[in-house]
Amino acid sequence: MNRRTFAALMGGLPLLASTAALAQSSGQPAWPNRPVTMLVPFVAGGPSDIVARAIANRMSQTIGQPVVVENRAGANGEVAGRLLARAEPDGHTLMVGSIGVYAINAALRPELGYDPVKDFTPITLAVTTPNVLVVNPEKVPAKTVAELVARLKANPRKASYSTSGVGSSDQMTTELFKQRTGTDVAHVPYRGGAAAATDLIAGNVQMSFQNLGTVAGHIQSGRLRALMVTGAKRHPVLPDVPTAAETGMADFVVTSWQAVMAPGNMPEALRGRIATAVMEALNHPEVKPRLEQIGLDVVANKPEEYGRFQREEIGRWRQVIQTAGITAD
Repeated sequence: MNRRTFAALMGGLPLLASTAALAQSSGQPAWPNRPVTMLVPFVAGGPSDIVARAIANRMSQTIGQPVVVENRAGANGEVAGRLLARAEPDGHTLMVGSIGVYAINAALRPELGYDPVKDFTPITLAVTTPNVLVVNPEKVPAKTVAELVARLKANPRKASYSTSGVGSSDQMTTELFKQRTGTDVAHVPYRGGAAAATDLIAGNVQMSFQNLGTVAGHIQSGRLRALMVTGAKRHPVLPDVPTAAETGMADFVVTSWQAVMAPGNMPEALRGRIATAVMEALNHPEVKPRLEQIGLDVVANKPEEYGRFQREEIGRWRQVIQTAGITAD
């Protein structure tokens, strides 16, 4: 093989794959040396699943190994969380999960089967998104928050709301809404945001606070009606939908998020390589705009930054849960 042919072949290899080879020659563990499994704690179609598949598709091209998304739903992420906690910290098992899996569960479930701080290694905060109060337009004629509240107060406990699971950000948001408005709505948990939205569209429940990324398409198609967003300002995907503050609910700001984690006790150098690959995937010009079009705002920060943010979120939601007396039952 001549020098020109060798250079051409080497130029076609993924950058991160060659980085892994260099790491192996320097005595560091090779990564990846087989397919990478990316766990998702919910059924397909929700925000965590969407983010995981976007990352996986791009990472597969850059690390020289397939990245296989595996949906392991159950107990608002506890099933997948246990799997991640027991996995080897060799970089071949990762997880894309939500605020519920990584923060709310720790505050809500004292007997949780994993510790999201001690048992996991932070990789990056992938995306953030506000929740959106949506109703089924055929079942609920209300076109404003005030009209919905009046309807709920006139018919206590007769309406129901769907969520992606007990302890999810959508449940916490709805419980805060109920406290602030003095309404009583029955909780119907599902195994992910996509399932919660599907049953809302079918008319089996009347309302929901869902991640914008889950319901943006349904709102734009008219299958769901949006009454407010929980962000600090209006979102460019839904510029005509008011914030909670604009509807008279000051200080009602809830941001949901998805993050990437690895098993605990991962070597620092390996964590850095994985974080680089994940952040590159999220910021890629074919990935970032596609996520932002459906209301998922890409963050892709450093592992240390995400670790601090996660601990702050656990503290915030523990205070909310204790004040409200919310339980996992």
